[in-house]
Amino acid sequence: MDLEIFDDTKKVPAERIKLIREVLDFAGEYLKLPKNTEMSVTLMNNEKIHQINKKYRGVDKPTDVISFAIEEESDDDTPIILPAGAEYDVPKNIGDIMVSVDKVKEQAKYLGHSEERELGFLIVHGFLHLNGYDHMRTEDEEVMFGLQRKILDAYGLKK
Repeated sequence: MDLEIFDDTKKVPAERIKLIREVLDFAGEYLKLPKNTEMSVTLMNNEKIHQINKKYRGVDKPTDVISFAIEEESDDDTPIILPAGAEYDVPKNIGDIMVSVDKVKEQAKYLGHSEERELGFLIVHGFLHLNGYDHMRTEDEEVMFGLQRKILDAYGLKK
């Protein structure tokens, strides 16, 4: 997976960045995504994610994770014209995940598990949203949360 990770807090330890990369690589393989799939993760504090949550979702409070999926191309997009006979492996950018490191700490403490488990949970949750999974209806929730649990358990971040 072609993954960019941005630490806006400048405080996230290198081992947590490594965990994010490993969990997303594992989840990408679990879903059988192409190896050149692109995405990004931005780690931020409650204040920053609150601003984003308010601006883009109309919710005036901080949240734990927000996913912004890249929309499929539309009829208005300018086509990319490649030379005849050329073979290109064009990567697919699936979008961006934003995580509040403050919420990771708060929720891990509240739920009684490690911050690593909470971070992994939020990363996989956001990743599944980028891949078209949702939990608005009960039947969709069962599918998404079941898959989330399978990925985290298989990776080794059991609850």
